[in-house]
Amino acid sequence: MISLKERVFALAKRRRARLLLPEAEDTRVLSAARAMQDGGMCQVQLVGASAAIRAAADAESIPLTGFEILDPKASSDREELARQYHERRPKTSVDEAVQLLLEPVFYAGMRLRTDRADALVAGAVLPTARVIEAGLFCVGLAPGIRTASSFFAMEFPEGHPRAGTVVIFADCAVVIEPTEQQLADIAIASAGSASGVLQATPRVALLSFSTRGSARHASVDKINAALALIREREPDLDVDGEFQVDAALSPAVASRKVGEASAVAGQANVLIFPDINAGNIAYKLTQYLGGANAYGPVLQGFSRPVSDLSRGASRDDIIMTSAITMSMADLRAETG
Repeated sequence: MISLKERVFALAKRRRARLLLPEAEDTRVLSAARAMQDGGMCQVQLVGASAAIRAAADAESIPLTGFEILDPKASSDREELARQYHERRPKTSVDEAVQLLLEPVFYAGMRLRTDRADALVAGAVLPTARVIEAGLFCVGLAPGIRTASSFFAMEFPEGHPRAGTVVIFADCAVVIEPTEQQLADIAIASAGSASGVLQATPRVALLSFSTRGSARHASVDKINAALALIREREPDLDVDGEFQVDAALSPAVASRKVGEASAVAGQANVLIFPDINAGNIAYKLTQYLGGANAYGPVLQGFSRPVSDLSRGASRDDIIMTSAITMSMADLRAETG
């Protein structure tokens, strides 16, 4: 059985994406960067004050060989990037943008936007809100997407009845009570994430306490309105609902509850929850009672891969989140 970790690590080694780490003064980040660089997973770009990065590396005897170290204060492209930031956000003057881009995560965000890198991972030091701000203000959202969201990759280990299965859960961490438009954005972004992370065709189920009209409620109406939006925007996407979770995952239950043919019922690999309450509770139940490995939350919906870390993240957490995030990069700068 090939684990998700093995899968995304192997993909990273094949693709060798350029990874921005804008918290490079933190020794956990440096240790993770060293392991990823030595393992041939990516080309690391450390962003921060050069002297502080070197001091932190020296304190832990972490060699900096092979890293590209980018100090915003000493950079030759900060003013150019500041002008591009001003073009995106005219209310911020060029001079204000020059000062803002002294902050490593914003400087990194603009490098990512301008194809100087392929993915950005931060949050070991910074709060989630600041990472999302850098994603929104610098990188921007993907075409057609108006909502930044997140997902968990839930992996069932050896010995579990679903051993080897990975299911995407969204949104469990960012959008508290999504509108129908936001649900559509979350579903479309999650399908894209699933394509990269799972390297498989996404089959997206919109979840509810109702299956195909078995109950009537405004929340069910919202899910069906979201489904109509998704099908209008992405007519080739395998998406269906509203489904109770058993109808989404079990072929036997789907045959009884759904009846009519569906490319998703009973075989969904992407689950879209009606709100953050349902999503957050579901992933933790799946993790703590179901024995699944929970990887995330990983941010999604941006025009380039940007992801957040827990401020309690370990070296291994940083490596895994980075590998998952890099799996979503299309490497446009390399492929032209």
